[in-house]
Amino acid sequence: MSSTSPHPVPDDPLGLIPRLLHRDASVLVLNKPAGLPVHKGPGGGVTLSDQLDVLRFGLPRVPELAHRLDKDTAGCLVLGRHRRALERLGQMFKRGEVSKTYWAVVEGGPKEEAGEIAMAMSPRDPKRGWWMKADPKGQPALTRFRVLGRGEGLSWLALEPVTGRTHQLRLHCAESGFPILGDTIYGTASRQGGPGLHLLARSVVIPFDPKRPAITAEAPPPAAMTAALTSCGWAE
Repeated sequence: MSSTSPHPVPDDPLGLIPRLLHRDASVLVLNKPAGLPVHKGPGGGVTLSDQLDVLRFGLPRVPELAHRLDKDTAGCLVLGRHRRALERLGQMFKRGEVSKTYWAVVEGGPKEEAGEIAMAMSPRDPKRGWWMKADPKGQPALTRFRVLGRGEGLSWLALEPVTGRTHQLRLHCAESGFPILGDTIYGTASRQGGPGLHLLARSVVIPFDPKRPAITAEAPPPAAMTAALTSCGWAE
């Protein structure tokens, strides 16, 4: 993954280059580490957006995020490398043409092996727009789920968000009676010394160019999730 830029290659303090899952002339897919916010928040600190210059690979523009992942969620994050790519990706995400599958380890689990969670949502506090609640008068939200394994009071789920609301998967699982392991907002985890959010943006399929096969990428589970996944039957 060498750069053809005449300018010096910037440092890569976060080790983003080895975390690339896909790279072509228009699109990057990055395996975002858990704990790294994509944009600045009220608390400040290092963000992914501050470090994207290292992923230019000779292009004049720094790549930009085509969507978002929560700070505590690891896995597939899609970036556009130029303006036309960003516009195309934005349209595809808006129309639901990008397929995303998440893995979650949840406490307990659904009785069914597969199903849907249809639950409207709205902000709990207008001043904290990311903090959501179930609300019949809110925005409609739909999540499909499949049980991939069970064990030791936990379940391993594949989650497909049909809509893309803030904290949709976390709220849907918690309100359905099986909060995501390590969720300090909607679940039971302590804010200090907990196991970390067990939510991974596992895979993405992007039919970016109709004349070419769809872009596909898959992120490996982070180390913090492997013990719980293994207890539910996952084998590396």
